[in-house]
Amino acid sequence: MSSTARAQRPVHRCTECGWSTAKWVGRCGECQAWGTVVEAGVAATGPRTAVSAPLRSPAQPIADVDAEEARFRPTGVGEFDRVLGGGIVPGAVVLLAGEPGVGKSTLLLDVAARAAEGGSKVLYVTGEESASQVRLRAERIGAIRPGLLLAAETDLGTVLGHIEANDPDLLVIDSVQTIASAQVDGSAGGVSQVREVAAALIAVAKRTATPVVLVGHVTKDGSIAGPRVLEHLVDVVCQFEGDKHSELRMVRAVKNRYGTTDEVGCFSLTETGIHSLADPSGLFLSGKRDPVPGTCVTVTLDGRRPMPTEIQALTNRTVMPNARRTTAGVDSSRVLMTLAVLGSRAGIDTSGMDIYVSTVGGARALEPATDLAIALAVVSARQDFELVDGLVAIGEVGLAGDLRPAVGTRRRLSEVARLGFSRAIIPAATDLEGAMPDGIDVVRAEDLHQAITAAQFGVRRRPIRLA
Repeated sequence: MSSTARAQRPVHRCTECGWSTAKWVGRCGECQAWGTVVEAGVAATGPRTAVSAPLRSPAQPIADVDAEEARFRPTGVGEFDRVLGGGIVPGAVVLLAGEPGVGKSTLLLDVAARAAEGGSKVLYVTGEESASQVRLRAERIGAIRPGLLLAAETDLGTVLGHIEANDPDLLVIDSVQTIASAQVDGSAGGVSQVREVAAALIAVAKRTATPVVLVGHVTKDGSIAGPRVLEHLVDVVCQFEGDKHSELRMVRAVKNRYGTTDEVGCFSLTETGIHSLADPSGLFLSGKRDPVPGTCVTVTLDGRRPMPTEIQALTNRTVMPNARRTTAGVDSSRVLMTLAVLGSRAGIDTSGMDIYVSTVGGARALEPATDLAIALAVVSARQDFELVDGLVAIGEVGLAGDLRPAVGTRRRLSEVARLGFSRAIIPAATDLEGAMPDGIDVVRAEDLHQAITAAQFGVRRRPIRLA
């Protein structure tokens, strides 16, 4: 085969992640997706020599760079600003991804309306809905503002024309997978199209110092659809999460060039729109005033925000050879390990019993700090006694029956003390670094035996009621 024939050999590229190979394969070597590798034309060959271009602006000492151009500007939505680090930076490109129907468009329409209410000119470009459909949603959530401009376009050239004609202070693209460029082959949402559209919008954002918010789709496994390079190009990547059966929605920063990625924004999605939840502490508590067997409160850390969460357990004698273990909102493997430690180290036999462990309000308590609360809830349900009023349990349970400290215990205790809890059980080795939070009695336990004893203090038995 001649060198010319080898040079004209076509290249094959994955439509999901952009990985390329010289030969066709059934499975992508990068993202492991099946049936996504297609022929993408002839690979460019031959050496390329970069040519120097005239300087647009000379290099200058870093101390002479004006930092005011990169200051945060609040969007008017407090929880969204919390995740971004204080607001949106001029020229920044933010990618907001989430499952269909979770409320991405509703959130960004509310952000656009509040920015327009503050005097900014906002351009909202929709490629998934018509202008009249967006108008109806804006009426429903109260987002009609004179400074909010709406355009229903799917062509990149037309979108760039709208940007040049209106010179907005904020640009929202819903979504980046629906915009296509006539200069690139392929349909909208393909690897080449998404890369071209994102590069063009990022170039506009950096040149005009216009902040841009892009809506991104996700695949069935929860990752952002399109080439992986999209996440590297943008400045901030946020994940919008939520259960469709619950009003609670959360925004997490996966990448943030201007701030931390350990903040979480909480929202409530209702028929009248989306609302910020500055204090979501009571969402994951049942609200029962009287203690109930099988319940224990713990505190999880979601980023830097403490979330009091109620763990509920139910045990039931079964005649089946294999007892059932059902969990919701907790790590099933850690529940099984906790049950094994209870049987081996604390003498709490749960064999021959169906055990159900769940959280309240759809919360997710997956960190090891919830082990102690799970153990106390199971023991309370198994022995049919109520834990002491106002009790919180925080700590990891080891396989030897010992208790290990959790990260940020002082922050967790301060939150539950603010909510009125009066007693907390923590591992004895926990270093609180200072005085105890006011209004809460902290009990240090070295193992499960001491923790169970402290949880039973002052209990009163409840007679068993048959259904």
